Amino acid sequence: MSDQSIHPTQQLSRALYWFASALLLYGFVIWLLAQPIFALRSIEVAAPVAHVTQAQVKLVTDRHVRGNFFSVDLDQLRSAFEKLPWVREARVARRWPDTLVVSFSEHVPLARWNEAELLNQQGEVFAAAFDAPLPHLSGPENSHGEVTKTYLAYQQQLARVGRKIDTLQLSPSRAWRIKLDGGTDIMLGRADAATRMARFIALYPKLFANPAQAPLSVDLRYPDGVAVRLPRGATPII
Repeated sequence: MSDQSIHPTQQLSRALYWFASALLLYGFVIWLLAQPIFALRSIEVAAPVAHVTQAQVKLVTDRHVRGNFFSVDLDQLRSAFEKLPWVREARVARRWPDTLVVSFSEHVPLARWNEAELLNQQGEVFAAAFDAPLPHLSGPENSHGEVTKTYLAYQQQLARVGRKIDTLQLSPSRAWRIKLDGGTDIMLGRADAATRMARFIALYPKLFANPAQAPLSVDLRYPDGVAVRLPRGATPII
């Protein structure tokens, strides 16, 4: 007998039967997934981390893990982990039958930024407590990427003469200023700062021939010369 010869009432009864069966099956699946056998029982950190503590992991999971192995919202949990001070990126995955595995990519501090923040090696700003010595970079709002890039370029040049940057400043008027680890101030100004930095590197052997009489400041903002301030009693550089 073809479907066309079935009475409309029979067609409706058949549709209702399959609909009720689907509802029963759906309800059974929901009931089954809610059973204690699918409860989450452990959170595992995939690899050792330097700054994220077990207490922080527990606090986040206690606040944000809802549901069981199948229903827990992994994106919400990942976002909560990424709010921890040292976490740059978090990944959360299920591992059968009752475990969540978390892996962290932590910020690696490169420098201090302005008053109270830090910069990581990608030039991103983050806030965390850190006591170890770091160079201090500063600049106007949203200039952290540019200042980080400039710091890395200048530090590479200074490393060739055995020096390090202690502070690097970009002023609101976009003038660059450096303080070396030995205390010497280098004023590069706004225009052609990279060219002026290269000139400083070329002059370095002469300027610092006598480390005991190292310049207090070197002003490279002159197109045809350099102004050098020496310690009291130092022999003028010729």
